[in-house]
Amino acid sequence: MNAHAGFVPHHALVSAPSAAPARWMLVLHGIFGSGANWRTFIRRLAEAQAESGAPGLSARPWGFILVDLRAHGMSQSPPAPHTIAAAAEDLLRLGDRLGLDIHGVMGHSFGGKVALAYLERRPAGIERAFLLDADPSAKPAGESGSESPGVLEVLRAIPQPIPSREAFLDAVQAAGFSRAIAEWLAMNVRREGDGFRIRLDLDILNELLTDYFARDLWHVLEDPPAQAGPGVEQRRIHVVLGGRSASISPASRDRFEALPARAPWVSVHVLPRAGHWLQVDDPDGLFDVIRAAL
Repeated sequence: MNAHAGFVPHHALVSAPSAAPARWMLVLHGIFGSGANWRTFIRRLAEAQAESGAPGLSARPWGFILVDLRAHGMSQSPPAPHTIAAAAEDLLRLGDRLGLDIHGVMGHSFGGKVALAYLERRPAGIERAFLLDADPSAKPAGESGSESPGVLEVLRAIPQPIPSREAFLDAVQAAGFSRAIAEWLAMNVRREGDGFRIRLDLDILNELLTDYFARDLWHVLEDPPAQAGPGVEQRRIHVVLGGRSASISPASRDRFEALPARAPWVSVHVLPRAGHWLQVDDPDGLFDVIRAAL
């Protein structure tokens, strides 16, 4: 029996039509999100590889796998346990199912910690990893700088069915969140019967968030990667932080800053103008960093 038989998350493949991928990268969204959050940015990245004069990677172009992590998007009703480790195991099963050469992983926020757990389970074979404004530290949720626990409380408090999508937006904004966050959360609202309902299992998301804040995964960054075999590139891990992000604690920023000196396989990039939402706040800056690193 396949060691990774079981729940497989929903996914979508993205690549440039004129550049058949020689290797693939998993793309992992943040909490309350879905793979669709990154579709526009990833399409741009994929298509750039087909441009004339692209860097040497054009000989081995990347394709991208937009994943809906467990209990997000179309990946509903996953079996317990609902942990970072379980989400990483889902990715191993997805790799088995697809049969593609997966040599990279990119994760934002919650997805970044899932990416680290995935790297922990793939000691060899991953050439490129991108950690996008994700803090590997364990810390109490109330001290995290993350808005996620507050978002969860708001979603729990909204009576369902919801009369309209606009009523949902009003409720989120009345709780103190921006219109942009309300619009993003509204991607999880669907018409159902006599109104609209939130397409999320909030109990599962609470378990995932609890485990997210409890896990410390710095060792995945700090431990030397396995030696690459013949014809396989050495692993490189690229950390990209928003200069204005409150999701990365000062202590973690200091640790990131010091990391490349003793872990040369890690590079750290700061986008000064960006907050936590790198692909929204500074899409060009993020694009330039990732394209150069590929």
